[in-house]
Amino acid sequence: MALPYLHDLGDGIHAIDTGFHRDHFDAAYLMVHNGHALFVDTGTNFSVPRLLAALDDLGLPRAAVDHVIPTHVHLDHAGGVGLLMQQLPRATVLAHPRGTRHMVDPAALYQGALAVYGQAEMDRHYGQLQPVPAERVMATGDGQVLDWHGRRLEFIDTPGHARHHHCLWDEASRGWFTGDTFGLSYREFDTPRGAWIMPTSTPVQFEPEAMKRSIDRLMARQPQAMYLTHYSRVTDLPRLAGLLHTQIDAMVALATPLRQAPARHAALLAGLGALYGEQLQRHGVADVAAGLQGLALDIELNAQGLGIWLDRS
Repeated sequence: MALPYLHDLGDGIHAIDTGFHRDHFDAAYLMVHNGHALFVDTGTNFSVPRLLAALDDLGLPRAAVDHVIPTHVHLDHAGGVGLLMQQLPRATVLAHPRGTRHMVDPAALYQGALAVYGQAEMDRHYGQLQPVPAERVMATGDGQVLDWHGRRLEFIDTPGHARHHHCLWDEASRGWFTGDTFGLSYREFDTPRGAWIMPTSTPVQFEPEAMKRSIDRLMARQPQAMYLTHYSRVTDLPRLAGLLHTQIDAMVALATPLRQAPARHAALLAGLGALYGEQLQRHGVADVAAGLQGLALDIELNAQGLGIWLDRS
């Protein structure tokens, strides 16, 4: 029986809708090559059953998985790594060097997320984080090439969204697994104009100029596709990269005059809502109000991230 949340994207790449928050919001990727497998991002602890079911559906034993690769350690990307690794006897975690310690000891990661989301939200959406034995965690390096059973993969350091973020290049598909570096693009906003995209400044390490440089570095490879965690594959990349640059600049222009403003967070929320509403309308989205309602979580997190950036800068 076909799994409704498993989607074959070609080139041995499968998107798994993790079910986090809602359908078509959060993707993990299962790559299959010459009888071997790896995961890029995992979703949360509650996503792990879907990831294991995807292996079963494709006839892959747990021992076929060589690597679990979180693009960065935010919990919607890496919260399920520890629990998943308990089921994968041969796998190693390949993480950004700034993120490896959080895979081995996730206590600080948990407390940081707890401060943002609160206990009820942590229990509902994330659960208790599980550590990975240190000997099963390896740090990647900028420009590091992995010859994965004859398939060339490459890691590059991509700060901007987070300093512990790397992206993975897959030569076979000529695509990047971008985590949050190349923004968020939800399929319900696809119109005859194509996909719509927005940056994510989620707390706590948003750096707009670094994000733009990372986007440009991804585009320099002339990719054919970006595999986003939020959500799935996008093409038409020059247009989307330009839209990301424009919106990053607009977010900075919105936030900078509000550095010392009273009720700053409310002003950021209102300004971001107006920015994205205008963008959605221009893109031809039929129900802009419903679209903004669907973006409420992202707008809240972007406002928090901009506020922290203002205080730090």
